[in-house]
Amino acid sequence: MSENIYPIGIQNFEKLRKGGYFYVDKTALVYKMVKTGSYYFLSRPRRFGKSLLISTLEAYFLGKKELFEGLAIEKLEKDWVKRPVLHLDLNIGKYDTPDSLDKILNAALSDWEQIYGSEPWEKSLSLRFAGIVKRAYERTGQMVAILVDEYDKPMLQAIGNEALQKEFRETLKPFYGVLKTMDGCIQFAILTGVTKFGKVSVFSDLNNLNDISMWDKYIDICGISDRELHEYLEDEMHGFAEAQGMTYDKFCDKLKEYYDGYHFTPDSIGIYNPFSLLNAFDRKQFGSYWFETGTPTYLVNLLKKHHYNLERMAYEETDAQVLNSIDSESTNPIPVIYQSGYLTIKSYDEEFDIYKLGFPNREVEEGFVRFLLPFYAKTNKVEAPFEIQNFVREIRSGNYDAFFHRLQSFFADTPYELVRDQELHYQNVLFIVFKLLGFYVNVEYHTSQGRIDLVLKTDKYIYVMEFKLEGTAEEALRQINEKHYASPFEADGRQLFKIGVNFSGQTRNIEKWICQD
Repeated sequence: MSENIYPIGIQNFEKLRKGGYFYVDKTALVYKMVKTGSYYFLSRPRRFGKSLLISTLEAYFLGKKELFEGLAIEKLEKDWVKRPVLHLDLNIGKYDTPDSLDKILNAALSDWEQIYGSEPWEKSLSLRFAGIVKRAYERTGQMVAILVDEYDKPMLQAIGNEALQKEFRETLKPFYGVLKTMDGCIQFAILTGVTKFGKVSVFSDLNNLNDISMWDKYIDICGISDRELHEYLEDEMHGFAEAQGMTYDKFCDKLKEYYDGYHFTPDSIGIYNPFSLLNAFDRKQFGSYWFETGTPTYLVNLLKKHHYNLERMAYEETDAQVLNSIDSESTNPIPVIYQSGYLTIKSYDEEFDIYKLGFPNREVEEGFVRFLLPFYAKTNKVEAPFEIQNFVREIRSGNYDAFFHRLQSFFADTPYELVRDQELHYQNVLFIVFKLLGFYVNVEYHTSQGRIDLVLKTDKYIYVMEFKLEGTAEEALRQINEKHYASPFEADGRQLFKIGVNFSGQTRNIEKWICQD
């Protein structure tokens, strides 16, 4: 069996096919798409294969039949027509000033004008674009294919900067409007991105786009399904399991836990993140590959700006309207976080049209919570993993004093403006710490008004903790005893610690803890 060459970071279909790289055949879906509609929109998280899909469509519309040899579309397509293709990739820019977007669009238009010419009265970006589409059609006799990759990159980078967003919106709205006004010259158009900006945004005039993001028919147009995993990588799965010293069944469960779990419609099949999956197979190692390619800080800024309770993330509920469209002036961080791939659909209540969201898999959950830690607690990106390691060691060895001293240092010197809502800030830091501990020890975590109760279980110890805000540690301990929080564990052979903790609003830190064993 020849070893697969995995296309890590390769998003060009021609390079992938000519280089003999591993490819999961999506061309039957590509064929269905081009034959049954003209205008499409698709949102998927980053590193999910959107650019490769755009590149595949480009090769198809350029009539490069030889690249599709042996693929499903070879048998389906009878007429390979070469069309003019206008491929716009907005992924390449850094959009931090009003003219940064203009420069990228101008560069693309200038390249196309070299091929199809220009007219002196075409001054604005949208007029130039419309002129290019018209001349491309007239000069070739073939209708045009327009492929836009990461259409929303400028809008996303400007989140939190309303003036810049407004500038970008006013540039993009008429530019994308060409897809509607030049309909007679366009055979096919698709916009892909991470998010869907709606309402008063760049999409408001584009009612001819067919949004396939939450459509079962195209659920696996990007990403890898369980069926595809077994069809294309069965031998490699056995080899990977062997390299990990695991049984095949146990390996399959772990692979699913780490990288599967994306659901883009209710009750749909789970989809694996292709970037993480292929990296894992390439190295035969379970790793946090998606996160290593960078998590946008605008997500954290959104969560903090809107004083979001992080605990809600594990069971957030919302409706389709919120999920499927981001108003660029919105105050709700959830659609951005869902569409960016940090949350996914877990279940759906048809009666009330409500979606329950949660983390798709272990890679995303652990990676995201680790990423959040330096933004909420007094630690930096380098120290954070070691801090968690130390927390775990202290809990496993029964050294609760060291654990609480370390926890105190996480709250130390928190800037006052960060803690406008003290209770929420303290809950968020504790949630992050205990969520990260939960990957190594058994954690049950509950919050209610002004207090948190917590159970930690290791091989040797069980900790029952009660946290109070502006109370006393004695009160917290008394509550554990009076409400018999520890009684379910008294027959357990492990050593039991009952710990009352108080958090002081004045010092903005843990003020005292008392332990009874």
